[in-house]
Amino acid sequence: MSIEFLITTLIVVISPGAGAIYTIATGLGRGGKASLWAALFCTFGIVPHMLAAITGLAAVLHASALAFDIIKYLGVAYLLYMAWSTLRETGALSVEARQESKPLGAMAAEVMLINLLNPKLSIFFFAFLPQFVPTGTPNAVSRMLELSGVFMLMTFLVFALYGLFAAAIRGQVMSRPTVLTWMRRSFAAAFVMLGAKLALTQR
Repeated sequence: MSIEFLITTLIVVISPGAGAIYTIATGLGRGGKASLWAALFCTFGIVPHMLAAITGLAAVLHASALAFDIIKYLGVAYLLYMAWSTLRETGALSVEARQESKPLGAMAAEVMLINLLNPKLSIFFFAFLPQFVPTGTPNAVSRMLELSGVFMLMTFLVFALYGLFAAAIRGQVMSRPTVLTWMRRSFAAAFVMLGAKLALTQR
């Protein structure tokens, strides 16, 4: 395992994205346990993109402008929906003063949609993993799976820290209505910006 891979992975994982925002919002809205589930589901949301890269499906997305754009704009629409739901305080990322349970299946579905509707993740893995698996490497697929496992583990650990930190300051946020309103608007704005960024991305 090269130090270059670990450093690159850490930089990618700690960069704010939809999964990180979802986990932080879950920690604020529903507490530490729920944030750990969110981090876990975000981590497993990587699997389809990892498999797409390993099996070559990412190359199809890269080659087909139509397929790429369809998935991309579905992703943009879903991110904007998440922003709208947050502002209305009715969606998955609503921050409530009273901690409520949420079906794990519903949370998993939300996270999977966030991840699946972002074709750049598949193309990222398609371009990222082969850099650390030299041509001619024996059992190249096994090696890519091993690196992907490390990437997923680091994702879970970083996201779990994000969520637990958010849960730790939950009481301070909930006791201040102005801060609570600001947080809702911030989450909504973050999803709008992520949607705009995705809309502007090219293959």
